[in-house]
Amino acid sequence: METGKMNKVECTPDFIFESSWEVCNKMGGIYTVLSTHAKTLHELFPERLMFIGPDVWHDGESPFFEEDKSLLRSWVRKSATEGLKIRVGRWQIPGRPCVVLVDFRPYFAQRDELYGQMWCDYGVDSLHGYGDYDEANMFSYAAALVAESYYRYAKLGKKNVVYHAHEWMTCLGALYLQKHVPQMATVFTTHATSIGRSIAGNGKPLYQYLKAYDGVQMSRELNIEAKHSLERQTAHAVDCFTTVSDVTALECAELLDKPCDAVLENGFEDSFVPQGRAFAARRSESRRRLFRVANALTGVSFPDNTLVVGTSGRYEMKNKGIDVFLESLRRLSASADSLQRPVLAVITVPAWVYAPRLDLQQRLASGQVFDTPLHTPVLTHWLHNEQEDSVCRFLRDNGMQNQDADSKVKIIFVPCYLDGRDGIFDLPYYDILIGEDLAVYPSYYEPWGYTPLEAVAFHVPCVTTSLSGFGMWADKQKKGESQITDGVAVVPRDDYNWNDVCDAVCRIVQQCDAFDEKIWTSVRRRAASLASKALWSKFIENYLTAYRIALQNAAKRCAAK
Repeated sequence: METGKMNKVECTPDFIFESSWEVCNKMGGIYTVLSTHAKTLHELFPERLMFIGPDVWHDGESPFFEEDKSLLRSWVRKSATEGLKIRVGRWQIPGRPCVVLVDFRPYFAQRDELYGQMWCDYGVDSLHGYGDYDEANMFSYAAALVAESYYRYAKLGKKNVVYHAHEWMTCLGALYLQKHVPQMATVFTTHATSIGRSIAGNGKPLYQYLKAYDGVQMSRELNIEAKHSLERQTAHAVDCFTTVSDVTALECAELLDKPCDAVLENGFEDSFVPQGRAFAARRSESRRRLFRVANALTGVSFPDNTLVVGTSGRYEMKNKGIDVFLESLRRLSASADSLQRPVLAVITVPAWVYAPRLDLQQRLASGQVFDTPLHTPVLTHWLHNEQEDSVCRFLRDNGMQNQDADSKVKIIFVPCYLDGRDGIFDLPYYDILIGEDLAVYPSYYEPWGYTPLEAVAFHVPCVTTSLSGFGMWADKQKKGESQITDGVAVVPRDDYNWNDVCDAVCRIVQQCDAFDEKIWTSVRRRAASLASKALWSKFIENYLTAYRIALQNAAKRCAAK
């Protein structure tokens, strides 16, 4: 195809590979990105979409994956002769797209050779890699081999084929394919730059000095040189470099020295959200379960009008604003006499969990109502490192351990993934979220912000900040600063106003405490209305734009050789 004659129709993909460490591997926000847009993409490209993920289950059963040995059977047999160890099946999500899970362990033996070749081909410096660097790269390489194998087996050489790599963990594979299968167009999406996250997480002011930071220099200072090198070189090499929000696009331009070719805002799939009576039933069951667990833990009974306030996400105290949430609860407790009703704060943040509490399980199994607390009545699961855990330490140091039965503010810390099998709630995360009245995510570093989008999708009004991609998007929809009565409160945040943000969150909880049912109905409706503007059916066009850019640039690249 002549590059000059390419048009919008001709640049539509015939086949898409999508690779991520979080395919059928629920770890964080990228899982939500992929699992919610899969249905929309699958409808646009039926059976022309293949997700590739790590086989972390090693032949064991996955709760997210259903193997189908009849699917692509002849290719699976051929791939085995090429040394690939894969399982093919369906992702257990709306759309049920085709998934290939690959065992990446055999490729560790080739690690040094691969890193040496990446240095020669693309200048990727892997010398200082450590921790998860090797594991991610061996998966990334294995995923690229899967794509290459199927590409050649299905004779896709004359087709428009896109390989979409998510986050730095899949960069090496994208670079491998660009060299070995040059006709395949490559897209790389950074959901958060490794250097930006590291600067913010190490307590350095990211935003005021963004233009002054040198990404390479900072990566050496913060000891993430290998990850940054891989991510930076991939951003420059791929056919289309993308990120998830305007705030992260600025970060990419400054810290990776490469402006983004497109912004792929993260949408949501409303088929995850129950409707009508089913919604009311799920919300009622969620609150019943929350109050049962809280009673068994604290010995306090919670009335139906209890204000349930939650936070969740990655366990990053500063970046995700967990420190702000805790401090706002401390301030709320100090002025609790002004509250009209009890407040139950639920922190669902995965930590170094050891096991569900047996004493709590026994109380829940009894079906009784309790009037005495358990020992450590803030924690639903035991931790390996309870004494050092940041949330536990804050609660302990500030006397916020539910020891005062008369206090109107109670806190429970749920330090595990809510996958329906946690041993205490035994409900998935969305079935807990739906029972909350208010969700709080006062992030300092939040490239997009799936947790607030998930909240409003489930009709739960929420708090976010002006430093989150979602917060910026919400303000853009309103054409002004969003308030909680709009369904989302976007609190102004910068490098230095932590104290003001804590006060603002405390005031918003107090404001919600005073809402009557009529106001609550209006606020929930506005939250859901905002979520409807962020459906994948509206945002998927951004992906199609990225695919067109990648295919056009791949054609130019091939024509130049």
